[in-house]
Order: sequence, then C-alpha cells, then structure tokens
Amino acid sequence: TNNSYITKRSKHLKKRREEKKTQYQSERATDSSSKKSPLVLRMVVLVFVMVCGVYICSICLKQISTQTNIGFLNVEVIERPCPEPNIEPWEIPYMHRPKPKTYSREECACNPVRYFAILSMQRSGSGWFETLLNNHTNISSNGEIFSVKVRRSNVSSIFEMLDKVYNLDWLSSASKNECTAAVGLKWMLNQGVMQHHKEIVEYFNTRGVSAIFLFRRNLLRRMISVLANSYDRDAKLLNGTHKSHVHSPHDAEVLASYKPLVNATLLIPNLRQVEEITTKALEYFKSTRHIILYYEDLVKNRTKLVDVLEFLKVPQRELKSRQVKIHKGSLSSHVQNWNDIQKTLKGTHYESFLHEDYRK
Repeated sequence: TNNSYITKRSKHLKKRREEKKTQYQSERATDSSSKKSPLVLRMVVLVFVMVCGVYICSICLKQISTQTNIGFLNVEVIERPCPEPNIEPWEIPYMHRPKPKTYSREECACNPVRYFAILSMQRSGSGWFETLLNNHTNISSNGEIFSVKVRRSNVSSIFEMLDKVYNLDWLSSASKNECTAAVGLKWMLNQGVMQHHKEIVEYFNTRGVSAIFLFRRNLLRRMISVLANSYDRDAKLLNGTHKSHVHSPHDAEVLASYKPLVNATLLIPNLRQVEEITTKALEYFKSTRHIILYYEDLVKNRTKLVDVLEFLKVPQRELKSRQVKIHKGSLSSHVQNWNDIQKTLKGTHYESFLHEDYRK
C-alpha cells in the first residue's frame, strides 16, 4: 500500500512539474512576443512614413513639370508665327526674318528684311550713294567691309562675313535702332567679286540677295579721281590725314588743288579695261535680281533714287548726304596734260568723255 501511494504521489508530482514547466515556457513565449511587438510597430511606422514621402515627392514633381510646361507654352505664345505679308509670290525668296545672335529684334522680329550688295568700282560715287541710303531710317549699308584682305582670302571667309552682315550681327555706324527693312554692304569688284563670281552668284540666288550695280559713264573723270586719291594716300594733303571723301568745300578745294599727270599712252587701254570689267560683271550676275545705276544719272536726276527705294521695297523718303564733291566743273582744270588727253581720245568712241559734264 505504501509503495502504491508513493508511486501515485511521484507521478502526481511529476505531472505537476511538467505542467509548471509548460506554463513557464508559455509565459516566456508571451514575454518574448510582447518584447518583439514594439520593434514590429516601429517597422510598420517607418514603412508608412516612406510610402507617404514617396507620394508627396511624386506630387511635387508633377507640379514642377506642370509649371515648366506652362513656361514653355508662354514662350511659344510670345514667339508665335509672324503673319504672312501681302506680297507677290516672286518676292518671297527676297524677304527674310533674321535672328541676330548679339541682340533681340523684339517688336521688329516680324518685320521682313531684304538683303542687298552695292557692286561698284573705286571712285564711282559709291561712297556718296551709300550715305544717301544710310540716311533712310530703315536701310543699313555697312560700308566696304571687304577692303580688309583677310576677309576675302577665300570663299569660306567671304560667306562667313556675308552671313554675319545679313544676320544683322555686323555692328557698324550704319546699324539702325529702328526696324531695319534692308541691310547690305558696299563691295568693290576688285575685292574678290570677279575672282569668286560663280560662288557669289550662287550665294546671292540661294540667300535672296539683290545686287545694286553703280558705275560711272565718264570713265575719264573716274580715272582722274583715282589718280588724285592715290596721290593723297601718300601726300595726305589735309593736315597729314588721307581722306577719300570730304564734308566741307574747303577740304574739297584742298584735295582738288592737286592735278595728276595722265599717261596718254596707257589711257585708251586703261579705259578699255574698265569697260571690260564692267561688261563681265554684268554678264556674271545677270541671273541675280539686280538694278543698274550710273552716278551721273543720280546726280542729274535725284528722282532716280525713287527707283532704288522701290527696288529695295522700303518707304519713300527724301535722302540727303553731307559729302561734298571734290572735282567740280570742267576736267581740263583738273589735269596737267589736257592737250595730250584731247589728242589721244579724239576720233575714238571715248571722245565724248572730253565734253560730257554735269552740274553739282
């Protein structure tokens, strides 16, 4: 009996110990679970914060993108296409809207600009003619830019200079603050024009450049002016300064006081050479849009300038120049050997040069 009791008691105690052990393990598991719960909660909060951050950033990026698009739309509205001008179809290739790199045309951006080049020879009145054009509010003629040899050293250099002029990026005293309607330059035939005439003609036709030819009818008078101007380059009669053009009667008298000696032997060959150059130039550029002018016609009949302004399609204006003519009156008073010149030209088709004259 005692043994049976002891056995039962032992089993009962063993069972109680196992139950307590199980209870203890359960409590430890509960404590461990309760300790891990704050860490899980933190992870959940962190993930939530990250999701919110991503959402907020996406909204901000959308707003920035929308504002940028609005900015571009505003630019497009400002740079809206210019209205089509009411012109003849043939005029379209000669109308341009340059966009200078050095400044903005602003309200003039839609004003079309026409390109031109004054093609002439030294001492043919081109300087005086250009001052008349620059007296117009809407015309900018930028002078004899190819007098500098490096600018005409090759075709690429020539085109680079022309592009700069016609894009309104060539800034000179002729550049207008007003809306420019015609822009160009003065270009002597011996400054690369004849040498590269094929390429230049192609450039004119491709870019829509109009040519203004300006010559002198009286080539003898031009020759005397060339000789006198050449002498003054070295002599510098005006207080040690060489001037090709003057603005006062006194300065004109000083320069006219020199009387060149004309080589009678080479006179006719020289006159013939100038004629040939003129003929070739007109032949080379016959495919371009051009107008032919003569200095004598412009002096005698100032209404000829109306044709020029019409050719450039700019408003009609009264044009003035401050330049003063140097060699006035009869040619006989401006050379040393007038009798030799008369004998040489008498009986030739150049004889008319001895008598042709004009006022002013």
